[in-house]
Amino acid sequence: GPCTECSCSSGREPEKDPSHTKKKENGERLCVPKIFFGTRTHKQITQISRELKRTAYSCVPMTILSSRDYTCIHPVVSNSSNRNEMCVEMLEGKHGRSCSYYHGVHKLCEHHALQPAAKVYQAWDIEDLVGLGRKLRACPYFAARELMMGADIVFCPYNYLLDPQIRDSMDINLKDQVVILDEAHNIEDCARESVSFGVTEGQLRAAREELDVMVNHSIRQEHHEPLRAVCCSLI
Repeated sequence: GPCTECSCSSGREPEKDPSHTKKKENGERLCVPKIFFGTRTHKQITQISRELKRTAYSCVPMTILSSRDYTCIHPVVSNSSNRNEMCVEMLEGKHGRSCSYYHGVHKLCEHHALQPAAKVYQAWDIEDLVGLGRKLRACPYFAARELMMGADIVFCPYNYLLDPQIRDSMDINLKDQVVILDEAHNIEDCARESVSFGVTEGQLRAAREELDVMVNHSIRQEHHEPLRAVCCSLI
């Protein structure tokens, strides 16, 4: 007869079963945590993945999260001064262009060099990923994010773990996971940086001029006047 546990027979949505969910003997779900390994710089990730390659854990599924500065291979976007914005515009199909590299992400994710089941698989670094991406004409930036789903260990710079905005944009959820921070004495500086912001005098003057226009045209004066006062005092 039909399986009574089948979600379709009960009319319920099938539960999401990511690769990190194992079943205990009594049928409960046991979640295997990921290890998030944070380093100060991208260069240190390369050193650590090299060390991982030399251990017995070289074939553990892994990924490296890094910025488009390191992993974008689109000939136009990678040479632009604002890669993030241009990448998003391309993915949204603005100006009628789209990114063929993005559409090839699955080719890179499924390549045997990045699939732990394959005999040739071993720990890799950003250069390996980018080199393979160029060969397959597939985007290393989004492939690395995609590989996070099945990874046991995720390498990334500190700020990906500490900065809530980056965590959100990268879909990083640290609940019940293991977090390792390499050279943790640098954390204070990194935490300060993630809530700091630098502006030039030119930007302040431009902001003040825009706020002048708002106030003079009676647009939400109660909000814009205090902002203008802040700009003036900083200038």
